Amino acid sequence: MKQQRLFPRWGIVVLDLALCLIALSAAYLLRFNFHVPNVEVDLLLPVLPIFLLLRGASFLIAGLPRMMVRHTNTDDAKRIFLTVLGGTLVFGFISVLRFLFFDGYYFLPISVIIIDFMGTAILLISSRILFKLLHLRSRGAGKDTVRVIIHGAGEAGLITKRTLEREGSVKYSVEAFVDDDAAKTGKRLEGSLVYPTSKLPELLKDGPIDEVIIAIQRPDPEHRRRVVDACIAAKVKVLTIPPVTDWINGQLSAGQIQEVRIEDLLGRAVIQLDDVELRSQFTGRRVLVTGAAGSIGSELVRQLARLGVSKLILVDIAESGLYDVENEVLRSGGAPLVARVADVRDRVSMEAVFAEQQPQVVFHAAAYKHVPLMEAQPSEAVHTNIGGSITVAELACAHGVEQFVLISTDKAVNPTSVMGASKRIAEMVVNSLSRTRPKAPRFVTTRFGNVLGSSGSVIPLFRKQIAAGGPVTVTHPEVNRFFMTIPEACRLVLEAATMGKGGEIFVFDMGEPVRIAELAEKMIRLSGLDPGTDIAITYTGLRPGEKLYEELLATSENTLPTHHPRILIGQVRSDDPEHVLRDVQHLVALRDAADQVRRMKQLVPEYRSHNSVYSNFDAPLTKSSAEALDNGGQEPRT
Repeated sequence: MKQQRLFPRWGIVVLDLALCLIALSAAYLLRFNFHVPNVEVDLLLPVLPIFLLLRGASFLIAGLPRMMVRHTNTDDAKRIFLTVLGGTLVFGFISVLRFLFFDGYYFLPISVIIIDFMGTAILLISSRILFKLLHLRSRGAGKDTVRVIIHGAGEAGLITKRTLEREGSVKYSVEAFVDDDAAKTGKRLEGSLVYPTSKLPELLKDGPIDEVIIAIQRPDPEHRRRVVDACIAAKVKVLTIPPVTDWINGQLSAGQIQEVRIEDLLGRAVIQLDDVELRSQFTGRRVLVTGAAGSIGSELVRQLARLGVSKLILVDIAESGLYDVENEVLRSGGAPLVARVADVRDRVSMEAVFAEQQPQVVFHAAAYKHVPLMEAQPSEAVHTNIGGSITVAELACAHGVEQFVLISTDKAVNPTSVMGASKRIAEMVVNSLSRTRPKAPRFVTTRFGNVLGSSGSVIPLFRKQIAAGGPVTVTHPEVNRFFMTIPEACRLVLEAATMGKGGEIFVFDMGEPVRIAELAEKMIRLSGLDPGTDIAITYTGLRPGEKLYEELLATSENTLPTHHPRILIGQVRSDDPEHVLRDVQHLVALRDAADQVRRMKQLVPEYRSHNSVYSNFDAPLTKSSAEALDNGGQEPRT
């Protein structure tokens, strides 16, 4: 519906011309010391209609009546100034022409023209600002005031302040700015004083502040955490502005200011990688990504698309997710790609993909990762995480792939679950192939912990539970986990791929582990609620296969440094590769879940089931499984 104008355009022209008359009168009074000679009045009256006509024409040409006065900004003020300046130059030009070529009189005295220019510009701009202020005050009348402190006294902070002032549904009052830059301390930004960030706790304690808005496009993670911690301690809501790329038509709106995400607080400073080295590694190469619709796989695809690869081959069994990733890359104008719906467990379909596309680099991210589900269905973990890895890795050997990167997990270290053990065996498979196949790719493994925002992550679950009013469910008061953002993990995977020589397990520095109970409490407080009072936290007990503490290296492993401080090489136990490959083939051939778990424990001696039906498991193999092992892993014919 078309918005009704508060004042007609012709009315704006009339008011502007009236202000021009006031400015011209003031110019004459100032020029002649408030005693204007009659002769000057007689000279002015005949040219006054021409003066108003020229001013009005310039306003119409510049489009001043079409401006939305209540939204006047610096661009509007600039246009008004230039329009008035243009009219003034015309008056000066006409005055010179009249003096030289007509009756020897000026159109207007030069000194009057100069004073009139300054007066007209000031009156037109200030009148619009006054109207805007009155409009903003009228919109805020009768509304409760929301007192705000803005963290960031730069351009983004100033835009945030102006956005809040334009908001009509709520009356905002920016009480102060806080900034990490000491050079800005003590200055005023559009009337609001700038304090150092260290004064924020004191400001929150002294004044009734309702919200703190982080208005820095790339805030330092440590500074952001300090701001958020101060707000949580003072029970003040903390918000943040989105990146400029998410602004609507380049304009920030109050509705886009959102709550701080817990992911922003757990993340570290952005990892700086050598893009030149990465591009030289992947430019012009055909890259296959399995599990391309998953959290890690899809982000790998996004980053690889920006590195100049000649072709991206996307493989996943999830049709809808694969379609979404394909369209996203195509819309962004990335690398040429081919999407294939295929199951990594199906050797025939995967053989067709390798034969047709001839990839040079493979990132194997396809895997089942949910611990309790795999504990209940070991066969799925064995056939996908192990069998699928064997299939893809052997095809990589057969089709001349140059490099193969396996995406593993910290749960493969001293595993307590079927999922963790299956990923450890997958690591053993690629290591064994790298040592036994004469034309094997450079097999490398990357191992990291939980990724923030991935499907099934605890953070989206907590967010839903808080939105529903609780309770928030935590398995154990002392359980902790390592966390890393998805882009961060994928950047490290790509970096590890560039340095891998073959056979390494690259371990990522995940920082300090996070206690999940503290994570839940912080998320509740970020929502402006009190844990235990507004939202209850309940402890449900560890689920099957889960352990309290994750590890990135087994106790029997050591590490070697690399050129990247966040990437280490894990020195793992070396088993006989032929023996490993034979035993793994036997494992995949088994059909009974209990027998599969028993064989996994034989392959991975450090595997100890925790809180599982397979704890203390010591059952003998079934008759059919024993016959299968005796027949080289093949089920007996019936």
